This record gives sequence, structure tokens and C-alpha cells, in this order.
Amino acid sequence: MAAIDPTRGFLKDVKRVVIKVGTAVVTRDDGRLALGRLGALCEQIQILNSQGFEVILVSSGAVGAGRQRLRYRKLVHSSFADLQKPQVELDGKACAAVGQNGLMALYDTLFSQLDVTSAQLLVTDNDFRSPDFRKQLTETVDSLLEYKVIPVFNENDAVSTRRAPYEDSSGIFWDNDSLAALLALELKADLLVLLSDVDGLYSGPPSHPQSKLIYTYIKEKLENTITFGDKSRLGRGGMTAKVKAAVYASQAGIPVVITSGFAGDNIIKVLQGQRIGTLFHQDADKWVSTGELNSRDMAVAARESSRRLQAMPAIERSKILLDIADALEANEKIILHENEADVANAKDAGYETSLISRLVFKPGKVSGLAKAMRVLANMEEPIGQVLKKTELSDGLILDKTSSPLGVLLVIFESRPDALVQIASLAIRTGNGLLLKGGKEARRSNAILHKVITSAIPESVGGGLIGLVTSRDEIPELLKLDDVIDLVIPRGSNKLVSQIKSSTKIPVLGHADGICHVYVDKSADMEMAKNIVVDAKADYPAACNAMETLLVHKELMENGGVNELLIELQTKGVSINGGPRASELLNLPAAPSFHHEYGSLTCTLEIVDDVHAAIDHIHTHGSAHTDCIVTQDREVADIFLRQVDSAAVFHNASTRFSDGFRFGLGAEVGISTSRIHARGPVGVEGLLTTRWIARGSGQVVDNDKGVVYTHRDLTHQA
Repeated sequence: MAAIDPTRGFLKDVKRVVIKVGTAVVTRDDGRLALGRLGALCEQIQILNSQGFEVILVSSGAVGAGRQRLRYRKLVHSSFADLQKPQVELDGKACAAVGQNGLMALYDTLFSQLDVTSAQLLVTDNDFRSPDFRKQLTETVDSLLEYKVIPVFNENDAVSTRRAPYEDSSGIFWDNDSLAALLALELKADLLVLLSDVDGLYSGPPSHPQSKLIYTYIKEKLENTITFGDKSRLGRGGMTAKVKAAVYASQAGIPVVITSGFAGDNIIKVLQGQRIGTLFHQDADKWVSTGELNSRDMAVAARESSRRLQAMPAIERSKILLDIADALEANEKIILHENEADVANAKDAGYETSLISRLVFKPGKVSGLAKAMRVLANMEEPIGQVLKKTELSDGLILDKTSSPLGVLLVIFESRPDALVQIASLAIRTGNGLLLKGGKEARRSNAILHKVITSAIPESVGGGLIGLVTSRDEIPELLKLDDVIDLVIPRGSNKLVSQIKSSTKIPVLGHADGICHVYVDKSADMEMAKNIVVDAKADYPAACNAMETLLVHKELMENGGVNELLIELQTKGVSINGGPRASELLNLPAAPSFHHEYGSLTCTLEIVDDVHAAIDHIHTHGSAHTDCIVTQDREVADIFLRQVDSAAVFHNASTRFSDGFRFGLGAEVGISTSRIHARGPVGVEGLLTTRWIARGSGQVVDNDKGVVYTHRDLTHQA
């Protein structure tokens, strides 16, 4: 039994239901009527009728059934010579007339066996142009239902004047799906059930292994992202027609469920509220904040939009970034207003000072983000760059080119400015993007996402960048290794570790920012004080801020350590000590050498020399960013060569470890991984490569006729 869907609780109040059954359900592959399926349909209707439901049936299948009969009659009355001639397609009107008679005879027989009476009502498009007809139709149906008679509707194709194309602006309905939607509205039904030959609406063709059943349809999110399969095998409709009819009816207030007519009890299950088929409801966008909409459907939408983005000329992709930069500045007041609300809520909730520091938009932040975005827009086009060109053999050239990764999932905490940086990089590199920010920045993230996606042209689609709003969706997102290509977590050690252990998707990022500054005995102390203070106090909450200060033991003897302590304490920095420093300087013990404060606190430890400093960093560091301050070039070279971190500096603050400061335009994060990208991850880190070969008819044929040259053409004009 399928699970009961809590969003379908309204079904308990349904009384009048319109059921539409299509040609693919009514008939078999050979065109004959499907007696078993029709029998199961009639049995379900009989059960509903006995339970007090008012059931109206709209049935296709007359043309298909009639075609099968007329083919037989034609065969019987044809001579051998007639059969040798090209066969002319049978008249559809005649097929409809013959088939309708047999179809209704079968319904009458099946219903009679169940002690149910049915009535035939044939209508045409033009009938509904008459207000008198519509009034009489309602009165007739109401009267039939009062007697528990099942009205069976079909379009009167035998006399209908409509010709292909069936759907145009002059029509009232175009097929039995749209007729069923129209009748549901005219007759004030509580529910419309459209029976299909598949289980419901899928994210792609149902036969595709990656396609997933969509349980709740959200028009705003999905209308441009669904790939439909073939149209109906026999009828005029198909899933495209069903979705159009379902959207039309649901937006007018009639809930719709598309489900399979091949199962013998699906109508009963729908009315029980079971989670089968695809539900269309005018309030569905208010219900669905989790599940398939914000996971697979968003990821698929991001992938499809990214492919449209990649197909655009480079100048148009750059213009999108320029338009977003303008939009950010134009909406600065409302962005700051929403951010102030987040900050106030965070303070009221008692969040740590370090988190609030990362959350707040300081003056000039929005304009700074817009400026960085313009810099990124004017950078060299990153997609399709030829990285290597090789002549494999005469006339066969192979290019190694830069290419987008696909769809990125970035999970970040606190910093709403990260949303802008990440989105700009995704657009520049042609990647789709799903973003999950922290709840403390909910309003900031929402307004930034709205501003950014509003500036993305419709030809690409706002689905390029999806904003995930619930933590409950993360486990589902992490399962989508067939749609999402890279996960980039930005946050606490706990967050990153949980994500790495919960997904098959490659993860790029760092779990900690345990950055060190080692002050050597030969350091210029004025320089050292400036670097140490900047590394700790410029932005203590940043992942590239210094957390541990290592000093050469000789600085204990010449007073250098005291100078550093005084300078830090003057700036409001609290200092904890490692075992040696605590004993020698009477400092409070550090909780751990592997501790990221994210505030105006750091750990100090004394080491014997550069080699001891390197060993300490390798033992307790996070391979993020580490720095040496020294005037001794030989010692500096040892440190730069041997410290195995993503970024290693000589006489420069760790705070320079940043995508914008590196000239990358922006960054999605800093990676301590050793595969793909390392350090600040900008444009290059969000690209992979493709191989493009251009030949002139070459074949391998066991390499018999191929003379390989493997000549490097990369630097040739």
C-alpha cells in the first residue's frame, strides 16, 4: 500500500469526481478494446457509486475501436486485386461512429453486470458556445447523478467540424483531456482523475532510467523543465495534453490527479489519499517545501538551464553578470533591510559573536559584491578554451578544452555574501547551482536569490540557481549523484564531515581553517607584529584567520614574544597557550591545538626551529593556509617547500588566501583537497575538460592504416 500523503487530506471531502480514461487505456496494442482494464474501471466506479460518490466518466477509445472494426469489414469485402493497391487511411469520422456504438454497448454490458446504469452524452466543441446548452447540460447531469446513473461523455467525433491542428485560439476544448477539464468546471466537480498508461508525470520520458515520478506538480518550478515522451499511441492527447488540462483545471480550483489506468484500484487509492500519481492543486506551491521539488526537480532544472546558458554567446553570459551587478546596487536598500532583520534575529536568539560577524553586511558590502561581479564579467571567457591541441595523425586533430562541471550543490553557513560570489562564479563558468544557506541568513539569502534570478533572462531560466530552504532536504540532495556533480560545503567541521560521509558525490572543501603564523628568530619584528595582528584581527571569523601563533624559542630570550603578546592584547585578542607557552608565560591552556576560534582568540606555542614548526603544522593543522615571517631566505624556502598546505606564504598575512585577492574574481570556497582544485576555488576550479576531435573520415581498423604523429600544435597559430 502506498503511503498516505498528508497534502491530500482534502480528498476526504470529495463528492463529485470526473474520471477521464484515454485511448491507450481503453484499447489494446492491436486496437481491440481492453476488456480487463475496462472491467476493472467499471468495478471501481460501481464501488464509488455505492459509497455515495457522484461519478462522471469521460471515455476516449471510439476512434481506435472503430478503426479496428472497419479494417476487418474492409478486408472481408476486398478482392485480392484491391489488397495489392496502396491502402488508403480509413475515414476517422466513420471510425468514430462505428467505434462509439461498440464502446457504449460494452460499457452498458459491464455496468449492467454490476447493477449500475450508464448514460451516453456526446458533445462537440461548438455545443459549449451556447449558454442554453451549458445550462441544460448541467441540469441533465445533475438529474442523472440523482438517480445514481453514470454519465459517460465523449467528443462526438463523427460529426465534429474540428480539423487538425486540433488546438488553436478559437477552440473551447481540443481533446478528451481538455473536455474532461471543461466538464469538471462546468459541473462543479471536486476532483478530476486523468487515467494514463503510465503512473503519472515524470521528470523525463518514463522509459528513461533517470526519470523520476513527480508526486506534486508545481507549475512555477516545473513547467519549463519537464521533457515529455511520445504522444498518445492512438489518441490525440498524450502526457502533454494531460498536463495542460490538469494545469487549467487546478488553477481554476479543481484538484487533478494523473495516474495509471492499468492498475485495477488506482481510483480508489487516489480517493483514499494515497501517494500515487501526480497531484495538481492551486495551492501546491504552498505545500511543497521539501521532497522532490527542492531536490531532484530543482537539480534537473539547474542542469537544463545550465545547458541553455552554455549555448549562449560569451558576450551574453557576461551581460547576465553585469545585469545582476546593476540589480544588486538597485536593490541595496531592501537587501540591507532584510540583512538587518537577520542580524537582529540572530542576536535575539543568542548566536555567537563570530557567527553574527559573518552574517552582517557592512557598509559598502553590496557595492563591493557588484564590483567583483563586474570584474568577473570582464575576465577572459573560461568555457571552450583550447588547453592543448594535438595532431593524432594526418588530418585528425584533438583539442582538450575547458568545460563546465555541470550542477553544483553549495552548502554554506552564515555568510550571505557567499551566495552572491558563488552564484556569479556558477554563471561565469556555465554551471547550474543549488544553494543551501544557514537559517540565520534566511531573509538575506531569499532577497539575494530573488534579485539574482530576476536578472537571469527567460531564455536561460531562473531554475539555473535554486535556493534550498530546509535542512531536511540535504539528505535527499546528497543522494542525487546522477544529477549533482560536485558538493562544496562551507561551514563547520561537523557540517563538512557529515556531508563527506553521507554522499557518493565528490566533495570539495575544507573541514577546518586552522591557519598558522610562524615567526622565525630572524623575523623583522615590526613586520611580524603587523602580519600577526592582521592575520588574527582583520576578520577573526574568516577561515583564513590565524588560529595558532608559533614563535621560535629564541624570541623568548630577546623579548620578541612579549612584543607580539602586547600587540595582540592591545587589539583585544585573548591568548591561550600550548603546553610550553602556558608554562613559560603563565597563559590559560588552549582547549586543543586543533581548535578554530573564529573570534578574537588565538593559541600561542613555542617551537625549537622551522622544522619543529613544520611538524606542528602537519600534526595539528588543516592544510588550509600557513605563513612564515622571516628574513632568512633559506629558512623561508624550507617552509614554503615542506609545508603541505593549500596556500603557504612568506612575509604576508594569511588573510590574502582569498579568491578575490588572488585575482580570481570571487571564490566558492577554499579547498584543502588534493584532487581537482586546491586553495581558493574560482573560475578554474569549477571547470573540467572535454576532448574534441575533428577528423576527415579516419577509422581505427586495428591501427593498420593509421600513422600516428602525436604532434603538439598547442602554441601554433
